[in-house]
Amino acid sequence: MDLTRRQTLALAGAVGVSTVLPLSAPAAHAADDPFEPLLARAEQALTGGPFDPSDPDFAAALGTLDTQATAWLRALDTSSGRVALWADLSPASSPDRFGQSYTRLRTIATAWATPGTSLTARAEVLDALLASLRFLHTVGYHPNRTESGNWWFWEIGSPRALMDTCVLLRAHLPAEDLAAYVATVARFVPNPDRRTNIPTLAETGANRADKALIVALRGLLARDGSVVALARDGLSDVRDSGRNSLFAYVTSGDGFYPDGSFVQHGNVAYTGTYGSVLLGGAGQLIALLAGSEWAVADPRVDVLYEAVDRSFTPVLFDGLMMDAVRGRAISRERARDHQDGATTVSHIVQLAAGAPEPYASRWRSAARGWIERNHETPYASLVGIPALARAKALLADPEVTPAGRLTGHHVFADMDRVVHRRPGWAFALSLSSKRIAAYEAGNGENLHGWYTGDGMTYLYDGDDLDGFGDAFWPTVDPYRLPGTTVDTRLRADIGAGGGTSTFRPSNAVAGGAALGGRFGAAAMELIADGSTLRARKAWFFLDNAVVALGAGITASDGRTIETIVENRNLHADGAPDLRVDGRRRPLEQGWSAVLADAGWAHLEGAGGYVFPDYPEREATSVLRALREERTGTWRALNSGADTGGSTTPVTRRYATLWFDHGVSPTAASYAYVLLPGASAVATGVWHHSRPVRVLANNSTVQAIEARRDGLLAAHFWQPGTVGGLTSSGPGTVLVRRHRGGVSVSVADPGRTAETLTVELPFSVGRTVRADDSVTVLPGRRPVLTVRVGGSRGHSHTAELA
Repeated sequence: MDLTRRQTLALAGAVGVSTVLPLSAPAAHAADDPFEPLLARAEQALTGGPFDPSDPDFAAALGTLDTQATAWLRALDTSSGRVALWADLSPASSPDRFGQSYTRLRTIATAWATPGTSLTARAEVLDALLASLRFLHTVGYHPNRTESGNWWFWEIGSPRALMDTCVLLRAHLPAEDLAAYVATVARFVPNPDRRTNIPTLAETGANRADKALIVALRGLLARDGSVVALARDGLSDVRDSGRNSLFAYVTSGDGFYPDGSFVQHGNVAYTGTYGSVLLGGAGQLIALLAGSEWAVADPRVDVLYEAVDRSFTPVLFDGLMMDAVRGRAISRERARDHQDGATTVSHIVQLAAGAPEPYASRWRSAARGWIERNHETPYASLVGIPALARAKALLADPEVTPAGRLTGHHVFADMDRVVHRRPGWAFALSLSSKRIAAYEAGNGENLHGWYTGDGMTYLYDGDDLDGFGDAFWPTVDPYRLPGTTVDTRLRADIGAGGGTSTFRPSNAVAGGAALGGRFGAAAMELIADGSTLRARKAWFFLDNAVVALGAGITASDGRTIETIVENRNLHADGAPDLRVDGRRRPLEQGWSAVLADAGWAHLEGAGGYVFPDYPEREATSVLRALREERTGTWRALNSGADTGGSTTPVTRRYATLWFDHGVSPTAASYAYVLLPGASAVATGVWHHSRPVRVLANNSTVQAIEARRDGLLAAHFWQPGTVGGLTSSGPGTVLVRRHRGGVSVSVADPGRTAETLTVELPFSVGRTVRADDSVTVLPGRRPVLTVRVGGSRGHSHTAELA
């Protein structure tokens, strides 16, 4: 905005020479005051506490804070007739405008209260802050108003920023001002338990954690112990006897599930955003109240501790958060996977400070590994001073050794997600069903999220951590997301209006089974939105490969149907070699080709792709390839009031492989194998040696055999037999013969059966171990009876000999 000369002169002292005030006034309360130590603790959470501003490790974080706060201070409108504090947030009476205004004031207040910035302790800055808070209270956020627009600005966004600002300025806030602000927050956030504008709606998950922290800060500032107790009790939902406790596992709706799933908004996989908010809010409140008369003493707090290992660690890869669990946040330009990952890591480090062993040591080692491995986007460039101070202490501790990358196979059956992790890479699979949404959109966010839950696959490579974080979402072809089978019809933007909404398809099958934490199989029945497209998709997860099969691909709308093998972000100027059957293909942008009868391909820096034969292979599905530059804007994906993206065009290069199934296909199919990180030579050898065979790929069963591993894995869509393995009904089965005997895993991802009977193709003499739900009849053709009913798609296992 343009400032008048009078405004510029009035603010000059705020960023230049001015009177310097003490950050804390002399204590006005008794020495045994129980509130002030906790308020000081809350202030330290915002400023980082004691640190050396001359320490070069803090230079970048201090510079970022100083630059942003100074810019907003210079742009602040102080005129007598103003209708807003900033021209781009006008009028201040609008909830999204005053909500964002409080956030900016908090940033300025943080810079004022933090040593080493150009605004530190400046009297003019304090005066501007006090006047601005009074203005917003007068025209925007006060107890006499009725909520309108997005409830979040009234009940979470504004009150949190306001209470934080009051914590920072408490020693200088006039008593009547503080009382007015506390009364406003009490009006819109009277407790953590209910939605104020819908009193019958109980708060859950991240929203409950947010509100509990807001209520606690309100209670501390008002010096009202009963309010602080109300906040603490909100974590455990004392009001409703623990029904919505953050320290209890859920079996439906919002919260943490025993299998590591986290759901918010009823049916959205949201570990990476709302789950992280819950972890941070609950963790901060636990730390804030520790050692006080209001300390959190719920013995079930272990649920939160377990969630770090079950829910968060599997979806963090070298410190970035997998997009498959970030919901509509994938469309936020200022919150990419690295940012959300760093935020979650900081929450885990904070929680470790007060957690018992062995949690604390394990988390510190994991955090050190995440921080040290991410060289592309260093942790120090992503977090503020408080998190940076904790990280410095962690990295300086000789007792903390960095943990290596997590490996294993994780089926999050309660949120339709699968994660397969190997030493050098990780693979995430995003599914959906009548239980879990294919996408969430709304308030202008995630406008092109149509296919993100239709079997989209994410390959994370330790040598390129920016595959999805480097402007992938505004530049990728949204109709060609890796792993998906799509109708190429044009789609309208979704979620452009107010409020959020989700789309849940009508299919039942989505999920799979895990075997020994090493192998896995998953399946999804695709029933496309707004199209007659139907498909049966399956994935099989091995030590060095992921096998993807598709069958029964049928549509009758007169449009082309495609399955996307790969759509790799090559960044701004990438030109890696693409070889097909050993032959190098052109590097020029715009090159495309039909790869008829291709046996394998290799993309430098990504890995190999093998296209195996299988009994039902048909000639109508044609493999195609394309190199292209794509340009888009973040604004096209997100026009949200406080998260809207830039209109600046961004361009990235892509290498795409896909199967063209033709127009209105009938029973089309595909098969491909991903070899992450494999060399061209290794890919060619893999193709010729055929260590994995596709045994079946049809509408009855999709199955593979990995002979070297002794593994037979299948998803049955109906009763059938393959490779001597028989299932009495739909379900996922993995069987592995090894030196120690036979391992079996069975799941019903469609959740339609009560029992499944599985007959194995070889003899078994005895049962070594079996879940209570599994009964084994040994013999030459052993039979397992598995009680899958009520297990919500989870795996049932047995060890036989």
